[in-house]
Amino acid sequence: MRLKEIPRGEERSAEQLIEHYELEKELAGKLKKSTKEKRKKFYKILYDELFQKIPHHPQLARKADAEKQRKANSWQLNILSDFFFPHKTFMELGPGDCSLSFELCNYFKKVYAIDVSRKITKNSQKPTNFELIISDGSNVNMPPGSIDVAYSNQLMEHLHPDDAIEQVQGIYKALVSGGVYICLTPHRFMGPHDISKYFDDVATGFHLKEYSNTELYRLFKSVGFRKIHSYKWIKGIGLNIPIYPAIMAECLISPLPHSVRKKISRKLLIRHLLGISLIATK
Repeated sequence: MRLKEIPRGEERSAEQLIEHYELEKELAGKLKKSTKEKRKKFYKILYDELFQKIPHHPQLARKADAEKQRKANSWQLNILSDFFFPHKTFMELGPGDCSLSFELCNYFKKVYAIDVSRKITKNSQKPTNFELIISDGSNVNMPPGSIDVAYSNQLMEHLHPDDAIEQVQGIYKALVSGGVYICLTPHRFMGPHDISKYFDDVATGFHLKEYSNTELYRLFKSVGFRKIHSYKWIKGIGLNIPIYPAIMAECLISPLPHSVRKKISRKLLIRHLLGISLIATK
């Protein structure tokens, strides 16, 4: 096994990274090979196993560190601030430790968090207008037309590709007419972005599929979303930008060898252009 150079800012040792990588790759392999029926149980079981066996997992470390939580949430709160309405409902998919959802309870009438695991939220103090809903990994389990704003950050890439369309369909159905789904996910050209980034050239951990703008545009359109824009936060202002320049850039970059494509995609201007932060409107 070859461990790439540990980047600046990584707080864990090489031994801890290898331990995390080996377990997550093993668990991800079970998910990838499983049937749809088995995955309904596997998402919860395997994520719980990961958090139980890897106490140094970054999500657990962030939950235990108030300053890390604050930094992780502050930029997301800025992105979402244009959508704060005290009389509306909000749904976060894949909320992790739920600290962001807890913060958003100050800005929405009701906040729902959809996740596969209770372990990450165990012993948390929950606001009265917050509700955690345990999912099988693809079902949204919300009444039709009950949500005004849906949001996910670092979620789509964790879904089995066969389950992704079912979840997006569930999000679409849960939204009110005119409701929005804000989707942030790492771009596959710049990846991998899971624990396998320290070892492999493509994602082999719990990032079961990393996406491009083109792939998500087609997926969102296929379930019925009528408008899809890139959403960029520029100098404190949220802007809806046409997605087509990113799609055109992907068409030009896609045929290049992996190493060249990754290097180009990480250039500042290209990274900002390709970075996946989409708003899909019902």
